[in-house]
Amino acid sequence: MSYITIKKEGRGEFEEKRSLFIGNCKRVSTEEEARNFINEVKSMHKEARHNVYAYVIGENLGIQRYSDDGEPQGTGGIPVLEVIKKNGITDCVVVVTRYFGGILLGTGGLTRAYSKGASLAIKDAGIVEKVKGVKLKITLDYDLLGKVQYLCGQNNWFVTDMEYTDKVTLCIISEISISQEVIAEIIESTNGKVEYFVEKEGIYFKQGYELFEEI
Repeated sequence: MSYITIKKEGRGEFEEKRSLFIGNCKRVSTEEEARNFINEVKSMHKEARHNVYAYVIGENLGIQRYSDDGEPQGTGGIPVLEVIKKNGITDCVVVVTRYFGGILLGTGGLTRAYSKGASLAIKDAGIVEKVKGVKLKITLDYDLLGKVQYLCGQNNWFVTDMEYTDKVTLCIISEISISQEVIAEIIESTNGKVEYFVEKEGIYFKQGYELFEEI
């Protein structure tokens, strides 16, 4: 299992011909969560002319919904949906609010504006990969620490923290697909003079080489 979603809630706003556009997005896992977020945004912007939205849910992007919320058909919801899909994102809802400034933008202008509002919100939220991961604890003598740290650095294995007692314990969060390779290489590099423990297997978020639990 591996797919793309957003790291956190995001927001972005800009003005276009006196209309104010505000994009908001959130990571969700169900349609109910998506609808609740849409309603929250609508409640915050009761005076706005439009609250256009779109969301995609499911590992295979199986659920896709959108609304123009009174804008000309195809100028709001679909552009927002397309921004989500072009980024390869799922489990995400985006709402773009418009406070009308009195100047008509035309269909092309609306499409560009709603696309921009969605893009700004997603950029602010950050894009991450959702992967199956495992937390490994490696305990070793102090004289082996530099060698193992170098190995982790060379292979971009993410060391999340270290504990110092009579020995050193490194906590490494690794994708499950390479976890056995990580353990094997550390054992080989230290001539087997380490102890390891597989502490926690589950779903993690990956950004660059860093894996972290849901925030």
